[in-house]
Amino acid sequence: MPTATTPTDLDTFMDTVRYRNPGELEFQQAVEEVVESLMPMVLGNDAYMKARILDRITEPDRVISFRVTWEDDRGEVQLNRGYRIQFNNTIGPYKGGLRFHPSVTLSVLKFLAFEQIFKNSLTGLPMGGGKGGSDFDPKGKSDREVMRFCQSFMTELFRHVGQNRDVPAGDIGVGAREIGFLFGHYKRLTNSYTGVLTGKGLSYGGSLVRTEATGYGAVYFAREMLGHRSEDLSGRRCLVSGSGNVATYAAQKLQQFGAKVLTLSDSGGTIYAPGGIDEAQLAWIMDLKEVRRGRISEAAEHFDGIEYHEGAKPWQFEADSAFPCATQNEIDLDAARQMTLNGIRMVCEGANMPTANEAVHHFQSQEVLFAPGKAANAGGVAVSGLEQSQNSQRYFWDRDEVDRRLQQIMSGIHAKCVDYGERPDSSIDYVRGANVAGFVKVADAMVAYGLV
Repeated sequence: MPTATTPTDLDTFMDTVRYRNPGELEFQQAVEEVVESLMPMVLGNDAYMKARILDRITEPDRVISFRVTWEDDRGEVQLNRGYRIQFNNTIGPYKGGLRFHPSVTLSVLKFLAFEQIFKNSLTGLPMGGGKGGSDFDPKGKSDREVMRFCQSFMTELFRHVGQNRDVPAGDIGVGAREIGFLFGHYKRLTNSYTGVLTGKGLSYGGSLVRTEATGYGAVYFAREMLGHRSEDLSGRRCLVSGSGNVATYAAQKLQQFGAKVLTLSDSGGTIYAPGGIDEAQLAWIMDLKEVRRGRISEAAEHFDGIEYHEGAKPWQFEADSAFPCATQNEIDLDAARQMTLNGIRMVCEGANMPTANEAVHHFQSQEVLFAPGKAANAGGVAVSGLEQSQNSQRYFWDRDEVDRRLQQIMSGIHAKCVDYGERPDSSIDYVRGANVAGFVKVADAMVAYGLV
């Protein structure tokens, strides 16, 4: 049995993490990716070592698991499991999305909540790290079924959240429809109207640019990285994975900056446009996915110049930039090797941990400009934080104001990554920069609080 003493090296620390969190592979991966960057700095800091900050920051404040019972349209009883991981509230109320998807497990949500600690810290806003969700699949369900599930889910969750305690948002499977049902039931249960959920509709307290924020933010971060090297996005050939809000709005912003978007994908396969997906085609695809809830293959059937590759991911095609915006671990080591052979020189993560650790190491060894998700995809939670601010003020900012603040936050995150990630040769290790910058703010506050 590994000891629980303060670690002296990465392997010893990870042995303890694996022993305490058996079978939780996604969580173990997320911890290793962060601690790999932090260990040298922590070992040289007596205050962090004495307070056992690494041990404490990798253990959630609490893990809440509950049964969700609901009735489908046939009158049959259905059962799902709900979770909320309140990981760390050192610098603000817990903040992080709710994910409704069959792949949701305790390990997946713990990894997401752990990542959220550092991502939220990087924004500079007062938000702690949390995440939640259920193995419920909203696909193929009627609006009434989704409503009944959401109401049952919130009947338990409401006692654990609040505007000064824990503020959930949307994530995969939790869009405007689900947020509306969740917020409506919270309001009914508590007899209060507060900003306890973000990603709300504009008619009841939501913020402009929230839907676009994660995708836009990733492109803003890529622009900052390239600008640091006196380059820009114009003319770049980009592979984008996914076709949800993150992917499509990243594609939209890339188009606005003069880049060519060659691919989009879903769980069935990938569309590839050798000449680039144009604005009209992207608008059609966005309507397909957001309104009609169709499959990406339909775009190839509808438009000339777009190919559909069933079962394929975007990484097989030649390009110079990649924006993985689908889900975790979509780029493994083999894919990373293929990408660099195909000319990829920049990878900017729009999803949470879409690149396996071995693939990250490969990109870095090939001097690929690599932006980790905790920095590059922080735009969504940043605008969620701005939504909280607007709710607290009982005020509503216009689109230009929110977008200006989003760009300012992404620029600030980039500056922090540069400060903590600059190498002796003046190149930037964005992985180390993001991890250390996000960690230091939280760790210093944990030391200040004492043993709480």
